[in-house]
Amino acid sequence: MKHIPRKRFGQNFLTDRHVLNEIIQSIAPQADDVMVEIGPGQGAMTSLLLDGVNQLQVVELDRDLVQILEKKFQHRALKIHSGDALKFDFSSLAQTDKKLRVVGNLPYNISTPLLFHLADFVDCIIDQHFMLQKEVVQRMVAAPGSKDYGRLTVMLQWRYQMDLLFIVPPTAFDPPPKVESAIVRMKPLAQPLACDQHKLEQVVTKAFSQRRKVIRNCVAGMFTESDLINAGIDPQTRPETVALAQYVNLARAL
Repeated sequence: MKHIPRKRFGQNFLTDRHVLNEIIQSIAPQADDVMVEIGPGQGAMTSLLLDGVNQLQVVELDRDLVQILEKKFQHRALKIHSGDALKFDFSSLAQTDKKLRVVGNLPYNISTPLLFHLADFVDCIIDQHFMLQKEVVQRMVAAPGSKDYGRLTVMLQWRYQMDLLFIVPPTAFDPPPKVESAIVRMKPLAQPLACDQHKLEQVVTKAFSQRRKVIRNCVAGMFTESDLINAGIDPQTRPETVALAQYVNLARAL
């Protein structure tokens, strides 16, 4: 049964065996891991993960693919959750003594909201390994002062240690996407800088709403110039040069 990739689901299936093996080596699955795969597609990575773990949980939105997976892995230790990962309660899969390891080739059209959704379950996750559009990963791991540094950078780096592991070319997929991809490893920080998440979100959203302006003008009405100086920020600098710890200082002051 051949499945036709669907644009509305952002389906680009990873088929390159070398790349798949490289991803598995990066994940290094252990037999007793509570492993969760998001968007297993036709099961290319699923099959390799099942070789290394006692049981695998997958979340798949496309019902046609759910049927393919059920048939393909009917004699394997696979539990399929048919539903939308953006609405899925990942904490329901964690065990009292075991946190989750989450992996997936994420649909690029929902990658950012999905990353933010998963951040809500950070307390029950050991690590995450994702295939994403290269530009998104570059924004995730960016340093202050770079053009890629922005809201996504600050909000994710507040919660995770992140590393771009390697680049994946379009030829590794069927159908090939128009962009390069990258594998990112995300490990929740044991002790993120203390502040209220929603206040940090407010500050960062306001700061990056007008990137070309200096930070004083971007957050006008929310903070005074002296508030910025007290947070260790030069009021004349641009938002992309302000470090995470300084944004946390502003969130605490809000």
